[in-house]
Amino acid sequence: MPHILGSAYLLGAEPGHLNDIYEKESKELEPWHDSPGEVSTYDWRDYLGNPKYQRAYLDFFEDQLVLNGYNWHKVLEEYLFKGKEPLINNLISGLGHPLIHLGYAYELSSRELAMEALSMACSSYNYLHKYLDNPAYTKPSANSTQSPLEILCRLQKDTRFNGLFTHEGADNLAPLFEKHEDEVLEYWNAWQIADPTQEFKTSQMAATALLVAPHKPGGKSYDFFIVHLLTTSHAVRILLPFIPAKFHVPMVRQWWLLTLAVYIAQLRPEVVLTSVTDYDRKGRDWDWVDKQAVEGKHALDAHYVKALRAMKTAAHTWGDDEEFYLKAAVRFADEFDGGGCFGS
Repeated sequence: MPHILGSAYLLGAEPGHLNDIYEKESKELEPWHDSPGEVSTYDWRDYLGNPKYQRAYLDFFEDQLVLNGYNWHKVLEEYLFKGKEPLINNLISGLGHPLIHLGYAYELSSRELAMEALSMACSSYNYLHKYLDNPAYTKPSANSTQSPLEILCRLQKDTRFNGLFTHEGADNLAPLFEKHEDEVLEYWNAWQIADPTQEFKTSQMAATALLVAPHKPGGKSYDFFIVHLLTTSHAVRILLPFIPAKFHVPMVRQWWLLTLAVYIAQLRPEVVLTSVTDYDRKGRDWDWVDKQAVEGKHALDAHYVKALRAMKTAAHTWGDDEEFYLKAAVRFADEFDGGGCFGS
């Protein structure tokens, strides 16, 4: 709920529309369940990855917030950045929702969202952390490049990944790393981040292209498993100025690992950039996009609103002289049909 509420608010939604969003989203949320027990400063890492302790983690972090005089930045400093295996290295668990949630916490300056993000990161903690925590997984690549899109193009044509899965979906992720870890890491290490700012700029274009470029009008709906790659990229952009410098490149590489895994899990759709660059937006501009996001027929769809805002923010961050982001946003807003594919 906070993701669409925050996005709509920042896009200028009226109070009445925000209330409509709340009413719709509140009906779809799962109720809280009591945890089997409490967690403390002595054992909080013992329950990492156990979703049954989500409520216990939130209670714990809210207590820590009080003990730290409601200084949520101090709580994050203690529990997100410290330790041999810092929690920040696994924000891409749970399809990146902890990362997205933390981004909104900073963007909206919300201590409540920050504590929720910590709780989500703890309860969804999984095996992906080892690729960031253990430097042995980072190796020089014989086929390195500074272009994420070039790597994705190679991956799309790599026959080693043909026929791995019979369907799209999140349930492909664990088997992918269990059986094809070396191949995934080959592509993960191929992205050479020599200039973090410039490379991250290209990664945001790649995230937008992955969502919009594969879509064919009249074909299946936009892929809202892949939309998480765009919204997590947006979150990374928000967080980089606030987190310690030593985590900048690892956070971008964490996003890249999620991107590769999701792209393969979704059966590597072909990314045809000309479907964006040659798109005729028919005079429609960012004002039109904003109106669709907060007044259009899909204005209550969380993924729709978040994706449009992420593209707009990327355009404003990096500039959009060639109108790549604007064309992508207009096309997405115009062709969106309310569907989605999470591996049905």
